[in-house]
Amino acid sequence: MRRIVITGIGTVNPLGLSVEEYWSNLAKGVSGIRIIDRFDSSTFSSRIAGLIPEFDHLPYFKDQKMARRLDRAIIYGVVAGNQALKDSGLAEGQYTPERVGVYLGSGMGGVGAFEADTKVMVERGHKRVSPFFVPLILPNTASGYLSIENGFMGPNYTAVSACASANHAMGEAFHALQRGDADIIFAGGTEAAVIEVVVAGFANMKALSTRNDDPQGASRPWDKDRDGFVIAEGAAVLCLEELEHAKKRGAKIYAEFGGFGQSSDGYHITSPHPEGLGGCLSMQAALRSAGMNPEDIDLVNAHGTSTPLGDIGETKAVKKCFGDHARKLMMHSTKSMIGHTLGAAGAIEAVAALLALDKGIVHPTLNHQEADPECDLDYVPNQAREAKVRAVLSNSFGFGGHNATVILKQFEG
Repeated sequence: MRRIVITGIGTVNPLGLSVEEYWSNLAKGVSGIRIIDRFDSSTFSSRIAGLIPEFDHLPYFKDQKMARRLDRAIIYGVVAGNQALKDSGLAEGQYTPERVGVYLGSGMGGVGAFEADTKVMVERGHKRVSPFFVPLILPNTASGYLSIENGFMGPNYTAVSACASANHAMGEAFHALQRGDADIIFAGGTEAAVIEVVVAGFANMKALSTRNDDPQGASRPWDKDRDGFVIAEGAAVLCLEELEHAKKRGAKIYAEFGGFGQSSDGYHITSPHPEGLGGCLSMQAALRSAGMNPEDIDLVNAHGTSTPLGDIGETKAVKKCFGDHARKLMMHSTKSMIGHTLGAAGAIEAVAALLALDKGIVHPTLNHQEADPECDLDYVPNQAREAKVRAVLSNSFGFGGHNATVILKQFEG
């Protein structure tokens, strides 16, 4: 079986415009959540989000004229992808273009462009709708555009499974590399859904935290006073590479991609299975894929959204999957600091998992003041922890009952 390693990473998210900035803020327990200022949110029940600061994205693009037109979801994905490409050290002559692919996930795609041009049509008529409307709203445009910018001609794919999208994209990339369909695949996720209609939709279904007077304290996974998730935006991309190809070019290896599992709750369109059965099946499948036992996992980067039902369901799933070892695991939530980036979450959290393996530091779960009695595992509350981490299991669960789990582990040559 071909072994797959990670040789490059890139991210833009509410905690930073680079991997270095992201890690610094993660380790220090900084929150990237603030009041929404991109539109008038004053009448919304939830007025907070994890927002990426405005930045000049043009230097990351070859076609800067087109880059000015792109939806944020495409921009974030291409920026993170080009960061991962640079970090990988991959240079011309070290790869065959048709052996390099791109697999990105996105739950919603270019919803900002969709909302903007819908308003244009309603207010000014259909003839004023942008001719770029269709390509800008498609969830697969980020994946396609990253390959276009870099001339990658290998497999190109987009996973759309709500908040499990990025994990599905990385898992399918892993399988494609194992099959020999490519030598390198840039895999991850991107999302830019902090817009009026999306925030309104989540707010009206009572999914979002309404702790507007304390934005940085609003995302509080497993805390008894949690009241919903905080919506966020961002992207992350990992360079997944077949081991011998990476060795041949002398690439830095962050970690090995150990395994991938997936399942369905088969229960409800938005609510998780109350006993965590689907989540447990996904984790068990990932362990089988990796050829690992529950005791081989030291850390779970949880879906950990800060919702009343979701946090209990995931805790039950971990207990069911890991048995007695669940009490020895560390389990934390990156979303406590950046909020929930929907289809990009799994990739942004995979970067956090890689850095835990690389640095020997487990970032904290913020705002864990008093545990929910039904959530009684080690959630690494409030302070980062130095620890030897051999393997990380990372969960992403999405509306529709989609569950996807990846395992990253220390590379041993």
